Amino acid sequence: MRAYTVKGILERKLKILELDDIWLQIFGEPERSGKLWLIYGEEKQGKTWFAMLLAHYLSQKEAVLYISAEEGLGKTFQDVITRANFDLTNRKFKAHAYVPMADLEAAMAKRYAPKIVFFDNVTVYLEELKNGGLQRLVRNNPDKLFIFLAHEDRGEPYTATAKMIKRLADRIIRVQGLLATVGGRTKGGQYMIDQEKAMIIHGSDIAE
Repeated sequence: MRAYTVKGILERKLKILELDDIWLQIFGEPERSGKLWLIYGEEKQGKTWFAMLLAHYLSQKEAVLYISAEEGLGKTFQDVITRANFDLTNRKFKAHAYVPMADLEAAMAKRYAPKIVFFDNVTVYLEELKNGGLQRLVRNNPDKLFIFLAHEDRGEPYTATAKMIKRLADRIIRVQGLLATVGGRTKGGQYMIDQEKAMIIHGSDIAE
């Protein structure tokens, strides 16, 4: 076991995601390595749309893998890519339908594996994340950022595993009516996924 002095702690070189514009305002300066984020909300509120906007933005910084385990890569996924206005020349963003966790971990061990991985969503990977599976995933991939999507039930992430991810998450995003509210270990803020529709739904409740 290695313990650090104060000087040693402050001199550690950390991998920080260099964000800008609204992303910097709401997410601050997050660490990339060995971290969990959670995006959750009820059905049809804009979770996947927001996740794809975030994935598109982050893929300009790092290689991103989006696991569309629930919806696959069919028409619905094509539609959300179109809504997120992806750059068709972007080669740092890759997507895949469901991949067994063992196969995914083997792929992530390769030299040029993506550094940011989205899991859409927790429910599909529930059995593989239980019984220490989540902790093993993070421990075996200390250079990765894992971003999980989860359904919502009674104002909280659905399933005990999703609730555990929320407790461990560095950044927490709740999506309601096309409005993403960011919290966790940051000042936080709000992101309007679709400004016109979000204003209709929330009106003056949206923070300036």
